Amino acid sequence: MFSRKVQGTGVALITPFRKEGSIDFNALTKLVEYVTSNGVNYLVLMGTTSENPVLSTDEKSAIVSHILEINNGKLPVILGMGGNNTIDLKNNIAKYDFTGIDGILSVTPYYNKPNQKGLYNHFKVIANECPVPVILYNVPGRTGANLTAETTLKLASDFDNILAVKEASGNLNQIMEIIQNKPKNFTVLSGDDALTLPLISIGVEGVISVAGQAFPKQFTEMINLARKGNFNSAKEIHYQLFELMNALFVEGNPAGVKAALNIMGIVENQVRLPLATVSRATYNIINKLIQENL
Repeated sequence: MFSRKVQGTGVALITPFRKEGSIDFNALTKLVEYVTSNGVNYLVLMGTTSENPVLSTDEKSAIVSHILEINNGKLPVILGMGGNNTIDLKNNIAKYDFTGIDGILSVTPYYNKPNQKGLYNHFKVIANECPVPVILYNVPGRTGANLTAETTLKLASDFDNILAVKEASGNLNQIMEIIQNKPKNFTVLSGDDALTLPLISIGVEGVISVAGQAFPKQFTEMINLARKGNFNSAKEIHYQLFELMNALFVEGNPAGVKAALNIMGIVENQVRLPLATVSRATYNIINKLIQENL
């Protein structure tokens, strides 16, 4: 059942780069093995955190193939497939080989700023074309368009293969309205690391996390404890990680989590333009917090 595959902790994987800018596939192997061995529940490929916009088509294909090979069916795999050109996205879905892919994560169209009718029809086209389950991704801070609770619920009710939403609006009223009125088989996921623990208390069933790939053991334990109702123990881990989670986003994502993974010896501290690595001051803060809390 798809809803079980995406409950708990999913991690939005970065793309490791070498200093000269090429993809570091050895580091990518190390990262996938690291998160897998530390208990995360599923992998999310080609999301915002992967620096998807600055990867070529060939690079994206190579990264997905590499991760699928390393994963070898151990964990469910969700593939980011979104865009602001609906027809182009439909055509990409139609010709894509979804072997080894359990579902897609599709972000609301960015830059165009569609209204709710446009958003509904955009996802209608995707749902009608996609052969695997669809997770809606609402992140208005990045896209400039909010997918309202009403539109989310209509999509969830009208299409059998729209089975989840990653909610990163930060709007608790909106998220609660979705949870209260959603179909039984529809899953609501957190898109904000620092809000995940309180969101689980109101019915969210998991998270697609950035910080979880740097601290997978602790983060996954927190989620598992909370989902079992042990909020006192979960709260201890939450506050252990709280400053760290915030520090990772001070200068943007994925620059912060790449700094953390570099400190931990997993990847080089490299991003591609137009992103920039975090400042030395932020790097030192992240390093200090890691040494003190992990």
